[in-house]
Amino acid sequence: MWERKLTEENTRLTSLAPKTALLSVYDKANLVEFSRELQALGCELVASGGTAEALDSAHIKHSTIEQKTGFPSMMDGRVKTLHPLVHGGILSRREQDQAEVTKYGIVEIDIVVVNLYPFAEVVSQADCSHDRVIENIDIGGPALLRAAAKNHEHVLVVVDPNDYREVITRCLEETVDLAFRYKMATKAFNHVASYDVAIAQYFSRAEKFPDTTFLALSKKCDLRYGENPHQDAALYFDDPNQIGTVLSANLLQGKELSYNNIADIDAALECVNQFQHAACVIVKHGNPCGVAVATNVEQAYFNAFATDPISAFGGILAFNVPLDGGTLQEIIENQFVEVVIAPQIEVSALEVAKQRKALRVLELGAPLQQVSEPQYSQVSGGYLLQDADVEKFNWEISKCVTDRAPTDAERLDLEFAWAVARHVKSNAIVIAREQRTVGIGAGQMSRVMSAKIATLKAEEAGLVLTGSVLASDAAFPFRDGIDTAASAGISAVIQPGGLRRDQEVIDAANETGIAMVFTGIRHFKH
Repeated sequence: MWERKLTEENTRLTSLAPKTALLSVYDKANLVEFSRELQALGCELVASGGTAEALDSAHIKHSTIEQKTGFPSMMDGRVKTLHPLVHGGILSRREQDQAEVTKYGIVEIDIVVVNLYPFAEVVSQADCSHDRVIENIDIGGPALLRAAAKNHEHVLVVVDPNDYREVITRCLEETVDLAFRYKMATKAFNHVASYDVAIAQYFSRAEKFPDTTFLALSKKCDLRYGENPHQDAALYFDDPNQIGTVLSANLLQGKELSYNNIADIDAALECVNQFQHAACVIVKHGNPCGVAVATNVEQAYFNAFATDPISAFGGILAFNVPLDGGTLQEIIENQFVEVVIAPQIEVSALEVAKQRKALRVLELGAPLQQVSEPQYSQVSGGYLLQDADVEKFNWEISKCVTDRAPTDAERLDLEFAWAVARHVKSNAIVIAREQRTVGIGAGQMSRVMSAKIATLKAEEAGLVLTGSVLASDAAFPFRDGIDTAASAGISAVIQPGGLRRDQEVIDAANETGIAMVFTGIRHFKH
């Protein structure tokens, strides 16, 4: 907790209602009401540019920056507030600087209300020109905020219209204490820092990995705990306006999401979003434990569940089509589920969900936004950055390397299994048949062990392995993986290839009649 002892004089000064306010805001929400309330406190208003026009329209008495400085707004408004009479009024340390304040006729400013041009919003617009971007780089605003926040002992700085009510209440109660000033200064510095990060990112856009990079995140909420109850956690977003993400999904029923819920939902959405037809993905501890595509959502669910009913218990269920009441009824009668999420939750499904008050029901509301920005991963002393793995399967650059080519049915299943394998943690083995997973082996140190686990899962679930296909996220270094697949009845394999012993693996496939496709693309996921 930040603490500082105040003199009796400073304590008195921090509690007094403001005498002079400087207002220069782009976001004019509640500006008129706030200005009138400041005036009712006996505060003189000084406004600039569009803020002054808004006050004029509301017939609110005020002075302009130009009237106070004696200089006009210049260079199409680029130079308005950058003046000693403005910044001197903000940076004055009251008693310490009184001699200069008197000498130069500076009017001390007690409250600065500023928010900045919407740079990030402008840049995100597809038709935005570079010239328009440049003109949306606010210069005077950040300078005002920095000055006020630096001198927060004497100047109250306000950047968020949502804080207007508390400011007025504290002024009326004379509780504008140092702790509150410090809180508002912190908010102002964060506002400016986020703004600067957006500008720096725009100017570095041509560099995939610039010499300096930043993350500007805003807190959405605190979480009950992190991965485990002894770990504190919070949820942050990088774009509050973005839709089609786990953060923007609407929680229609159930308690707040946990840290692990959010991570698993994101993994499930990334996987289910890549399919065109009705699909269901069940995720447990970051890995898909069942995936299926079918002619309808109910069948997709049952096929996904059948892959591994034990692991599906307490899992996250994601769909790429609307979820209806009949399907949800089947789900809750069939298993315990933590979360269901779909682009749309039908009214009938919401009625069914009431049977399980603890069930979290989320509506995505829009197609999932595919992440193309670099991915960050924290390591001791720094971060790893990499491109997002968005490379999809392409038959044109793949190659059949065995004597037997896959049949049309095998080709469809190979493509499906490869799509799932991209979302399974390495070493990843996915066995599939008829557009559904049959067995999944994930996160093993040995690829052949992942293959054994995948076949074991299928056998435990009573699923048919004969005629299934197998996808491996990375190449088989030895023939043992192919021998394991052949003994289980696998008829086709898809893998990256590209290792020294490729021919040994190809020979093993030819000996057992397996069709094998090399993709040339690896999909490690750690």
